[in-house]
Amino acid sequence: MQKRPIDWPILLALVAGVLLAVMTDWNSQLARHSSPLFASWAAHGIGAVASLLLVLLLSLKGQATTIGMPHQRWPLWSYLGGIPGAFSVLLAAITVNSALGLAGTLALLLVGQMALGVCADYFGFFRLPRRQPHPRETIGFALVLVGSMVIILARS
Repeated sequence: MQKRPIDWPILLALVAGVLLAVMTDWNSQLARHSSPLFASWAAHGIGAVASLLLVLLLSLKGQATTIGMPHQRWPLWSYLGGIPGAFSVLLAAITVNSALGLAGTLALLLVGQMALGVCADYFGFFRLPRRQPHPRETIGFALVLVGSMVIILARS
């Protein structure tokens, strides 16, 4: 039998999902003992320090690379990327400590991300090429939405 190669993008996406759940849980615990705003600042501060250390480490090893971009200015809206991230961390810290809990919060985060992804593809947000959603994507979105509703409604 032939050994199947590892599909790295899928594996890395799964690891990122696990890390998101762990980060959301730890951040909500910090918010429970302080405030959601402090927890958000702490998460972003730790992330900034970790990123800086990683860049320094890679540049010392000579492995740091730059992304080749055409000589044009970045659009002004591209500098606002951290604002939704800050609000998502802040709001997740609040909602995990509510009746939704971690599972309900993550389920709704996933539904929101999928809904924005479908809209961004369909309407061409963020300079993406416009495209119609495939039936598989629509069915997948509907299943995630129903599953999220089951997670949330089963709590009561």
